Amino acid sequence: MKDRRGHLIVFEGIDGTGKSTQISELAKYLTGQGYEVVTTREPTDGPYGQKIRQLYTDRTLCDAKEELDLFINDRRQHVNEVIAPALRKGKIVLSDRYYFSTAAYQGANGCDPDEIFKANSFAPQPDLMLLLTMDVEQSVYRIKKLRGDEPDHFEGVEYLRKVSVLFDSFTHPFIKRIAAASVPDKVSSAIIREVELLLRGTE
Repeated sequence: MKDRRGHLIVFEGIDGTGKSTQISELAKYLTGQGYEVVTTREPTDGPYGQKIRQLYTDRTLCDAKEELDLFINDRRQHVNEVIAPALRKGKIVLSDRYYFSTAAYQGANGCDPDEIFKANSFAPQPDLMLLLTMDVEQSVYRIKKLRGDEPDHFEGVEYLRKVSVLFDSFTHPFIKRIAAASVPDKVSSAIIREVELLLRGTE
């Protein structure tokens, strides 16, 4: 990836923090600025991603190690087929979740986050990780009341507390924390400021 000319920006955080909404807004903004943008997500819609989505309703379908392997295999395909080609073409890739989610969610399920990072060493390092932060109780409220969903097997309060603690522990220099409990326009403005700093610094 030494010849990479694009930028990889990933959105992370516990469920209910508004990642999908903010990615859509950032994509519109960047496209309006003349950048070529690819929006993507994990789990993907590929064969491994589809198996992962089955775990949302029945997490007993596999053990923790098998679950972790699904995420890593899905990411390897994602990198090879979507992320790396787009970066080589100089595009900005916006990903809804990346290997930090695996470290946090599967870490909360008993796996070693440091080992998870090592297992994902094949994946390009983000240029910017936007970590949307929010109290767990508020995120669950959003899931239930605003999205009209019942929390799935990855969205229980106690489980999300463990996930949140792990996200808080990550100290990579490209992480920028964004308070996500504010109104969407303010969150978008904070995100755009961070992205503009990145792009100005690499032009």
